[in-house]
Amino acid sequence: MNPFQKNESKETFFSPVSTEEVPPPPPNLPKKPPPKICGSNYPLSIVFIVVNEFCERFSYYGMKAVLTLYFLYFLHWNEDTSTSVYHAFSSLCYFTPILGAAIADSWLGKFKVLSLVGLSLIALGTGGIKPCVAAFGGDQFEKTHEQERTRYFSVFYLSINAGSLISTFVTPMLRGDVQCFGEDCYALAFGIPGLLMLIALVVFAMGSRMYKKTPPEGNIVTQVIKCIWFAISNRFKNRSGDIPKRQHWLDWAAEKYPKQLIMDVKALTRILFLYIPLPMFWALLEQQGSRWTLQATRMNRNLGFIVLQPDQMQVLNPLLVLIFIPLFDLVIYPLVSKCGINFSSLRKMAVGMILACLAFAVVAVVETKINEMAPPQPGPQEIFLQVLNLADDEVKVTVVGDDNNSLLPESIKSFQKMPHYSKLHLKTKSQDFHFHLKYHNVSVYTEHSVEEKKWYSLIIREDGESVSSMMVKDAENITTNGMTAVRFLNTLHREVNINLGTDISLNVGEDYGVSAYRSVQIGEYPAVHCKTEDDDFSLNLGLLNFGAAYLFVITNSTHQGPHAWKTEDIPANKISIAWQLPQYVLVTAGEVMFSVTGLEFSYSQAPSSMKSVLQAAWLLTIGVGNFIVLTVAQFSDLVQWVEFTLFSCLLLLVCLIFSIMGYYYVPLKSEDIQEPAAKNIPRIQENTINLETKNTKL
Repeated sequence: MNPFQKNESKETFFSPVSTEEVPPPPPNLPKKPPPKICGSNYPLSIVFIVVNEFCERFSYYGMKAVLTLYFLYFLHWNEDTSTSVYHAFSSLCYFTPILGAAIADSWLGKFKVLSLVGLSLIALGTGGIKPCVAAFGGDQFEKTHEQERTRYFSVFYLSINAGSLISTFVTPMLRGDVQCFGEDCYALAFGIPGLLMLIALVVFAMGSRMYKKTPPEGNIVTQVIKCIWFAISNRFKNRSGDIPKRQHWLDWAAEKYPKQLIMDVKALTRILFLYIPLPMFWALLEQQGSRWTLQATRMNRNLGFIVLQPDQMQVLNPLLVLIFIPLFDLVIYPLVSKCGINFSSLRKMAVGMILACLAFAVVAVVETKINEMAPPQPGPQEIFLQVLNLADDEVKVTVVGDDNNSLLPESIKSFQKMPHYSKLHLKTKSQDFHFHLKYHNVSVYTEHSVEEKKWYSLIIREDGESVSSMMVKDAENITTNGMTAVRFLNTLHREVNINLGTDISLNVGEDYGVSAYRSVQIGEYPAVHCKTEDDDFSLNLGLLNFGAAYLFVITNSTHQGPHAWKTEDIPANKISIAWQLPQYVLVTAGEVMFSVTGLEFSYSQAPSSMKSVLQAAWLLTIGVGNFIVLTVAQFSDLVQWVEFTLFSCLLLLVCLIFSIMGYYYVPLKSEDIQEPAAKNIPRIQENTINLETKNTKL
């Protein structure tokens, strides 16, 4: 009789239990033990699995570290779109493990999914790898080597963080410190992780003959879903008041499914109910690679002893994880226990949520400080304008209009650096502005067209005995690849070629030609090589700092040859990236208390048959969290610091709800969720169900 087959009648027939002693089965032939590591009880096969996981995690986190900046600066998407696509990809990576788990359990098995599917594609491959590789490594140990298996999982987790730590530090260096075709080398930043994936495939395949490959035993995920669906539909069909009620709504599946499966699903649903608030925590944690990286591009990343790339700050997370796990397990938790505080798993998870709330409160404060240092942004029907007087004497500039306002109370001196941009109001989204220029005893009227929400420079130049003007559009935002941007205005009567470094050169046209902005590395530029058709010379650009946009006017107004007059279109970043350290410390401490404890709690509360389902559900909460960030970034249209504050408040509210749910949760004891085989069940013939299974406290 198939235990999952629906009964055709109310009467169930069981084969009689023999009272005679059952003869023992014939002994199995001795198997050759698998090779061990240096005579220990650790199978040699786990070396290939751990190295494979290191390479795969290096590839995944290395590619993910530079993904947001690739969208922003290479594909030229805006910050909201870059954030949305980043989290859409992350969400897909955490939804596909459900598909991977189903294929592994019911069709190919863990080994084939891991090698054929998991290491071939990134997003779908992650879905194949995540639910299989850890359990596949655990399958390599004998049942008598529980202690070695426990230590293996610690080494396995260490390999994950080691791969993440190294790749998060190295890949941004490959992107920012190496130039490809005059730009950041994204080809190398994505190519190295791709090579590591190939190495992972080769290493994993090398250990193929040593692996213990457990055959697939059917898809438990499908069984759980069918059991729940049958219980609901059966309850709906039997909603008459004449039918007696049952103790639990899942008991309505008893007509079709065995009692043990129903008991396991009951234990599973109790934990899944606690999972409902969890996605909000992941929504905050996953923003380290998107919003936090974008924030780092607007900060000064020179720490004195090292200059960081904006996406390198993410290295703090795996580094702090490796520090905090032993710190919490060996120091903090024992101290709390000695103080007489019952620091249960659910309480640890709630504290982890609170720490993440505090982290985002710090992020919001840092964001407001960055905004205070940044120049104001022009609003609708507004422009910002600065005047650069390149004539040999002072010029009085007046806007011709209703009020004839002067841009400055006094005349603008020759090569005078403007203290700030002036705000001008438009009557429409675009209009023509008329300016009155008074130079010596000459009055000049000029007209220029402008558009709202833009920055402009009105450049005044000599024109014989008079002056003329030209309008140049400046940088439109304060994010210039997180580095520095330069452009040149050439007052010479011949074209100038400027060499700014490896693969970075530009030509500036003669007679007040203006180049486009080019991103360059920060640092001192005391002698930039330039040449014309008949001359070579050097320009001293001085210090180029983080986040600044500079305009260099090449002029020959002295007898010392051509030189560069330097102005700042956008001021340099003044807030140090070190101010991100507190938020990383808080959110990583929250992750250790929430994630590690949550997995431990879930595994301790779930039956062994439900652990794969639980792993898929846990990864699903991360996917939902990424989807939350995607939705907020795409549709909220909030100022960034307000968005950070919103996430902090939402998680605080979710933490309160989770605490109430945890207060009424009654933990299960280990003896209540043990396997049926572990209980003292009398042996009966195959395919029969024991009706004397003990009740489980649920």
